[in-house]
Amino acid sequence: MNTVAAAAPSGEITPSRETGPSGATALSPPQSAPRRHEVSLFQLYLLRAAYLLFAVGLGLTVWPGIIHHDKPWGLMEGVVQCVLAAFGALSLLGLRYPLQMLPLVLWELTWKSLWLIVVARPLWSAGTMDQATKGMAFAIGMVVIIPFAVPWNYVFTHYVMKRGERWI
Repeated sequence: MNTVAAAAPSGEITPSRETGPSGATALSPPQSAPRRHEVSLFQLYLLRAAYLLFAVGLGLTVWPGIIHHDKPWGLMEGVVQCVLAAFGALSLLGLRYPLQMLPLVLWELTWKSLWLIVVARPLWSAGTMDQATKGMAFAIGMVVIIPFAVPWNYVFTHYVMKRGERWI
């Protein structure tokens, strides 16, 4: 088969036509090379699953306390509850815009990894980790599933290699 690109009167190139042995033509979609930074549909579904897990988990555990707390929180308790509630709410946007909300997933991965390294590991190494901290370490340790949802090629292309925005 021979491929022929047709030019429209306006000068635009229309989809190519393939000519068969009989000389008949069939339209075929324009050919484009796959880009390295594209994210597969499967990867988008993994990201959406992570956002759903964040939203549902925090919706069930944090939002009831936000809506129905009966006494004032201390400074840090209030900060933690509000940050987690905001994270859960913003995770809902990730269901619709999984790549645009990717920094939210990277933030989650970063803070949980830091907590495990800076808080839990020294306590565990010293043999002084109490039951409450063990429970928290287990819950936060679920962070190990997040890297499987992150499209690392996309992260590298868009957050490492891509030029940043101008400063002035």
